Amino acid sequence: MTFPALVKNSVETIEWTPEGVVMIDQTRLPREVVYVTCRGYVEVADAIRTMIIRGAPAIGVAAAMGVAVGVLQSRDLEAEMPIICETLAKTRPTAVNLFWAIDRMRRLYESLRGEPLDAIRERLVREAQQIKLEDIAINQAIGANGAPLVPDGKTVLTHCNAGALATAGFGTALGVIRAAVQAGKKIDVFADETRPFLQGARLTAWELQQDGIETTLITDNMAGHFLKSGRIGCVIVGADRIAANGDVANKIGTYGVAVLAKENNVPFYVAAPISTLDLALASGDQIPIEERASAEVTHVQGVHVAPEGIQVANPAFDVTPNRYVTAIVTERGVARAPYQESLPGLAGKALD
Repeated sequence: MTFPALVKNSVETIEWTPEGVVMIDQTRLPREVVYVTCRGYVEVADAIRTMIIRGAPAIGVAAAMGVAVGVLQSRDLEAEMPIICETLAKTRPTAVNLFWAIDRMRRLYESLRGEPLDAIRERLVREAQQIKLEDIAINQAIGANGAPLVPDGKTVLTHCNAGALATAGFGTALGVIRAAVQAGKKIDVFADETRPFLQGARLTAWELQQDGIETTLITDNMAGHFLKSGRIGCVIVGADRIAANGDVANKIGTYGVAVLAKENNVPFYVAAPISTLDLALASGDQIPIEERASAEVTHVQGVHVAPEGIQVANPAFDVTPNRYVTAIVTERGVARAPYQESLPGLAGKALD
């Protein structure tokens, strides 16, 4: 397929510079817009681990750039390349884009063995930059494929942040919303707050506000009320990993939204690039789920809100079974059930 022309982003998530990998610090939004510079691959790994940068596609781009900056600084690439890749791979276990990007950089390095070191460095830096450009174009193609699914004159509900901040630009779920608005559809957005890290409240609401798209923030436990009201025309979310059967891992709370959507006959769409597919996994039961620090639950923006010593569970993701997924929107088209047939077909579809 032919990607649409790149559109300038209102938010610059991540950038390669001579000083290092520059990324917006998403932990400080929306109160402050601060950019940090990671001058080594360990700093990039720390930024991914601490969620300075987050969102599956953005993590993939960051990992590729982390490999590139590590290669630039390496004095013994043969010995250090596995360490660089392993350090980045250990940051977060659920988003498959992380491993996809590292593997792409590793395979390119393997193909360049025997070349002069400067040539290897140059090629890997170019590859990381190319992954970013491809991601933006892919997101815009997802938007173009998903926009026709958005009903005109209705509200769209989204959970977590799957926008420009979660990608190299434009976004997956928010990319569909942006494309629908650009197509002239009269829509507004309900953004779930997305406890406990508040990506919806802090990031999605801020990002859509920057674009002038009418947005209403709701708490997570309001979703059922509004889905029942008839106001919401569809739900659109992103994904961190999609199994071969169409089971979808996404931010914790997504499963509940999907069940409520089905109960109220509201379409539930997932927007994600082909790189988010993990066709080696038969079902979502095999997707590893990251468990994050208890302080994310016991504290809100640094304020302690729970009893001292209380036991905490904090899975960062849940898995939505495929029976709740109306369609999966990718850059190569829209997949529908049975996903065991439609997803491999899109994954193997050649790009023009």
